[in-house]
Amino acid sequence: MSELNKDTIAAESGNGNGNGNGNYTAENIQVLEGLEAVRKRPAMYIGDIGSRGLHHLVYEVIDNSIDEALAGYCDSINVFIHPDNSITVSDNGRGIPTDLHEKEKRSALEVVMTVLHAGGKFDKGSYKVSGGLHGVGVSCVNALSSMLKVTVCREGKIFEQEYAIGKPLYPVREAGTTGKTGTTVHFKPDTSIFTNDIYDLEILSSRLRELAFLNKGIRLSITDERETDENGNHPGFSFYSENGLRDFIEYLDGMREKLMPEPIYIEGEKNDIPVEISMQYNTSFSENIHSYVNNINTHEGGTHLAGFRRALTRTLKAYADKSGMLAKLKFDINGDDFREGLTAIISVKVQEPQFEGQTKTKLGNNEVMGAVDTLVSELLTYYLEEHPKEARTIVNKVILAATARHAARKARELVQRKNVLSGSGLPGKLSDCSERDPELCEIYLVEGDSAGGTAKQGRDRRFQAILPLRGKILNVEKAMQHKIFDSEEIKNIYTALGVSVGTEDDSKALNLSKLRYHKVVIMTDADVDGSHIATLILTFFFRYMRELIENGYVYIATPPLYLIRKGSNERYCWSEEEREATVAEFAGTGKESNVHIQRYKGLGEMNAEQLWLTTMNPEFRTLRQVTIENGTEADRIFSMLMGDEVPPRREFIEKNAKYAKIDA
Repeated sequence: MSELNKDTIAAESGNGNGNGNGNYTAENIQVLEGLEAVRKRPAMYIGDIGSRGLHHLVYEVIDNSIDEALAGYCDSINVFIHPDNSITVSDNGRGIPTDLHEKEKRSALEVVMTVLHAGGKFDKGSYKVSGGLHGVGVSCVNALSSMLKVTVCREGKIFEQEYAIGKPLYPVREAGTTGKTGTTVHFKPDTSIFTNDIYDLEILSSRLRELAFLNKGIRLSITDERETDENGNHPGFSFYSENGLRDFIEYLDGMREKLMPEPIYIEGEKNDIPVEISMQYNTSFSENIHSYVNNINTHEGGTHLAGFRRALTRTLKAYADKSGMLAKLKFDINGDDFREGLTAIISVKVQEPQFEGQTKTKLGNNEVMGAVDTLVSELLTYYLEEHPKEARTIVNKVILAATARHAARKARELVQRKNVLSGSGLPGKLSDCSERDPELCEIYLVEGDSAGGTAKQGRDRRFQAILPLRGKILNVEKAMQHKIFDSEEIKNIYTALGVSVGTEDDSKALNLSKLRYHKVVIMTDADVDGSHIATLILTFFFRYMRELIENGYVYIATPPLYLIRKGSNERYCWSEEEREATVAEFAGTGKESNVHIQRYKGLGEMNAEQLWLTTMNPEFRTLRQVTIENGTEADRIFSMLMGDEVPPRREFIEKNAKYAKIDA
C-alpha cells in the first residue's frame, strides 16, 4: 500500500469550470468526499486496476482477519469464490464493533467500512502488531465494490449492513441472535473500475498457503464455487501449519538436496520486535532469502534482511576462523559465499513499519536491523556449538562457494569487459535497431539462425533488435556460477542488453543503468522444443536477471498456430478452439475438407511478412508480459521443474498436462 498523503483534496488544473483562459481559481479545486478519492485514483491505494489490484482486495479483507488471529482471537478464516466472481471472507474473531462511535455519531462498523484511515490498528491497546496499518484496507474494498455486505456476530447478536459503491443502503441493523462470534464480508468488485474481474484460484491459494506458514496455528481455507468435480464437490484447499516457518522451509526446499537433517530455527523477541527465522543449506548454487514484515512480502528487502545478512556473515566467519578450516584458503571469503545454497525465511512483526523503495516493499525501520542482528548472532552461535557436524558441513559449503566465486569473477569480468576488436562490445549476431532511447527499443531473443534471419527481414529496424540464440541455453538451475558465465549464449544476452552484475547497494544485484531495451521478447517455435527453450531462458532471467521481470520488461511472443485459407479468405488462429470455429465459418454449408489448414510448427515456416504481421507488428501482435505474483511460490516451481528431482516434476506434469489426441 502506498504510503502517500491521501487527503481528500485533489487539485486539478483544468480547462473546464468556465476557465478556458488558463486562470487558476478556487473553482479549480475539487473536494473529493469520503471514498470518492479511492474511486478517482484506485491505483494509488491498491497498486493497479488489473489482476494484481483485483486480488489485492481479497488480501485486504483477509489481513483484517489475520490481525484478529495475531491478537489471539481467531483461528479459522474461510474464503469462497462464488460463481459470479464475488468473494466471501469469514472469520471467527471478535467481530467488528457495532456500538455507537462517539465522534462520528453512527455505528463503529459503518465508520470502519466507509471512512478512510479508520480502524483499530492506530490504537496500540487493540492490536500490538498488524499487517494493514494505513486504515484504508476494508474501506477501499468497499469503495471499489459494486456491492458489499458485512455480517458481524458478537455479544449474542447478528448485525448486518449493505453498501453499493461504498455508500450504506441502510443503517446497521440486527438480523437475529447467535452463539458465535466473527465477521463475514461478501463483496463483488466493480467491473467499471477493474480491467480484469476473474479471480484466479492459484493466486489466492498460494497467498493463503503463505499466510498459514507465517502464522502458525491458523487454519485458512478457500473454496471455488465456479467449478464442480465428478462427485459434485467444489475444488478448494485448506492450509494449516503447526510449525510455521519450519514447515515453510520444508515446502520451499522439498525439491532440493539438503545438507542438514533439520532446518535451523531462530525465534525470539528483541526490543519488542518478534523475530522468527528458519534457514537451511542445500546443494544448489543460488541464494533464496524471502523476507516478511507483518505478513507482507518485502521482496526489496530492507533493514531486517540487512541485519540477518550481517549477523550470518559475522557469526559463521568467526566460527570458521576458530575452527581453522580457512587456514589453507588463498583468497578472502565474502558475505555472498555464506549465502550460496541458502534458503531462508525471515519474518518480523513491527508496530509501526516504515516502507520505502519503488513498490513500498522495503523496510526502513533502523531499530529492526539491530534486533535481528543481535538475535541471529546469539542463537546461531549456540546452534553451531551444539551441532559441530552441521557446522563443518556449512563451512565446507562456504569454502566451495568462495572457490567457485573466484572462478566466476574471472568469467564475469570477461563478459563485462568490452571486446577490444569489435569496439562496441556487442555480440556479432545481434542485429541492433537505430533508436537509442531504451524506452522505445525492444529486443527479440529468437531460437536459431533461420528464424533469426526471417525476424531480421520482417522487423522494423527503427526500434526492433534481433538476437538469435543457438540451440538450448544452459539450465542455470543445475550449473555453478562460473559455468554460467562461460556459456557463449548467456554472455551474448548480457552484452546485448547492456546490463552488468553488481550495484552500489548489492554486489549480486543486476545493474540496469545501461539497459538498452525496455522490452525483452522471447520468441520461440510453438512446439515442445520451443517451449523448453523459453522455459530455460525464463529460468535464467528469474535466477540472474530477476530485476528485468520485476520491472515488467520481459515478454513472450505468441506466434499463430494455424493459417486457415479458403479462396481469397485467410485468417490466423492462435488456439484449437479458434481453428475449429474458423474452419466451420469458412466451410459454411459446404465440406470442411475444402478449407486449407496450415499448421506452423516453427517460426522458420513463416515468411518475413507473415511473421511481422502476426507476431512483431505492435498494432496486431499479442505479447504476454511475464510477472511474478508470488516470489516464494515461483522459487519453488522453478527448482521443481528445472532441478534434479524427477518424482515431484512427474507429479506436477501429470496434474497440469493437457492430454492431446494423437492420430494413430
